[in-house]
This record gives sequence, C-alpha cells and structure tokens, in this order.
Amino acid sequence: MINARKRSPHSVAVLFLVAIAGTAWAGEWGAMQLLGRTIEPGTSQRFAFVPDRTFEASYLNMPVFVARGSAPGPTLCLAAGVHGDELNGVEIARRAFSRVDAGTLRGTVIALPAINAEGVRTGNRYLSDRRDLNRGFPGSAGGSVARLIAHRLFTEVLVHCDALVDLHTASNRRTNLPQIRADISDPEIRELAIHFGTGIVIAGEGPDGSLRREAAKAGIPAIIYEAGAPHRFQEDEIARGVAGIESIMAYLGMADRPEREIPESRVYERSRWVRVSMGEGGFFFPDAALGDIVKKGETLGRVVDPLTDESHAVVSSVSGEIIGMAFSRPVLSGYALYHVAWHTSD
Repeated sequence: MINARKRSPHSVAVLFLVAIAGTAWAGEWGAMQLLGRTIEPGTSQRFAFVPDRTFEASYLNMPVFVARGSAPGPTLCLAAGVHGDELNGVEIARRAFSRVDAGTLRGTVIALPAINAEGVRTGNRYLSDRRDLNRGFPGSAGGSVARLIAHRLFTEVLVHCDALVDLHTASNRRTNLPQIRADISDPEIRELAIHFGTGIVIAGEGPDGSLRREAAKAGIPAIIYEAGAPHRFQEDEIARGVAGIESIMAYLGMADRPEREIPESRVYERSRWVRVSMGEGGFFFPDAALGDIVKKGETLGRVVDPLTDESHAVVSSVSGEIIGMAFSRPVLSGYALYHVAWHTSD
C-alpha cells in the first residue's frame, strides 16, 4: 500500500521545483504559440488541428482545447480518443477542460479530447487504415497514417507538456475497474499516479509505441486512466476521471482547489488474463465481478456449450484482484474473460 497523505522526500522536492520554476516563469510568462495560434495569458481557445488528409481529400480534424493561465505554471496535457470507441475519456477531457478558469489558472492545460476524431465519429477503435494509433508513437514523418499523426502530435503539441494524462477504457466487449497504469519506478510518474486517486495502480512501462511509454521516454511524466467499457458514457467513471485530473492540477500547484483525500493505493506489478480453456467455448456466465479479490483455483464463472449443455468452470490461475472482465456473451477457446492483478510479494 502507498499512503499519499504522507509525502515522500521526492514529492516535497517536486513541489519545491514547481515553486522555483514558477519564479523563473514569472519573468517570461506570456502568450503561447501552438499550432499556428497565439493563446494569450488568461484566455482559452478551441480549434481544429489537421494532421493529414484522407484519400478523398477531406480533412482529418482533431479538436484542440487550450487554456493559458494568467499566472505561470506547468503545462498539463490531456489525451483522449486515441482509440475512437473509448468514449468515457472523450467526455472526461471535455468536461475537465470546461471547468478550467484561465483567469485563475497557474500554467496551461492542453486537452486533445478526440485524437482519433474519425474513429470517434464512426465508433471505430482504429484509424481508417486499421492501424492502432497507440502503437505508433512517437511516429515518423513518413510511413502509415498512424505514424504520421503520432509524429505531428509529438513534435507540435506534446513538446509543450510537463505532464500527461492519457484517458482510456477497456477494449471491445470488456470493461475495466477504474485504475491508473504507470511506470512508478519514475518518482515523478509515481506521484502523478497516486494523486490521481483511483486507489489502484498497475505498475509497468506499457507497450512499445504507446503514448504514455514514448512520452515518458521523451521526459514527459505520463499516466493512463483506464475506466469502464467502450461505446458508451458511464457517469461514475467519468466523474472519477474529472476528479482525478483536478486532483493532479491541485498537486501541481495549477489550481487553488484543495487536494481531496487521496485513498491508499493498491499497487500491482503483475497481471494475467484468465481465458476459456481449449475446447470449452460456448456462452459465458460470470459469477465474479470487477473489484473482487479471488484466490488461485477459485471458480469465477462458467462457460456452457449450447449444443451439448455441458458446463465448464472458469477457474482462476492466480490470486489477486479482478481489474477487468468480459461481458456475458458467446466466447471461443482462448477468449480472455477475467483480468487479475496481484502484488509480486503476495
């Protein structure tokens, strides 16, 4: 367990550095130049970024929201809609930005609420070329659409970021318990993860080419907030995401909102999917739920063959907490049903 209410020496050092940086910014704070726009202190702008054009010559418009505070401070970036079907993050970014008052803000908030705007519009996880944008960072000037978009984001927007929150949900036909995913071996990332306040942190660098991993490699502390299911708005997951972003803003000294009570964080270094055994496909009937603490060998549900009426138990191969699961549905052999996470010392 990590108790965020007891600040580490590094946490104190981070706050000290923020204060020193604010003093340094005071003499040079002014308008921000971003994507050909000028954002004056104490103002906000919303506009479209056009990273590329489709084959029929229509523009790929990506919305960009920027609030430039009236006082100096760090730049917090919010990324959402990297996967177009993950709508909770889109609404979290929109709602969190709408609550920012540039007149009292210290620093800058840049929100990218629909990075894969085409996917958000059509309900597709991937880009039109069927590539996963979240495996294309930091991108390149040549190559696939995904790598081009990733390159322009990195070189023209993310270079301004002092911290990044990437907002996601589970993939198709699955749902996630609200959680933070972060490389907590980095002390700055660790503090962001804890102060977001979900109570669950999944430790790890993330896949190669993912936004948060490549941002961290570029020196930008980055975390992922994972919550809920795709293709829908879920109010509880959205509200917790907005509260987490505002908690981070308070921690970074960007806003006067008092830091909320941060729950102790359960940190898990390992996770594994419990899958349908070979030859046991059918209809999935879950018994265990998100957040359940399970033991190795425990029955989590069953898969019933609709032709033979045979019922096969879904048995956990590890002990831990269920952080993700599939919806009740027809499943095939090998299908991932329950995502179980555990602490390496357990």
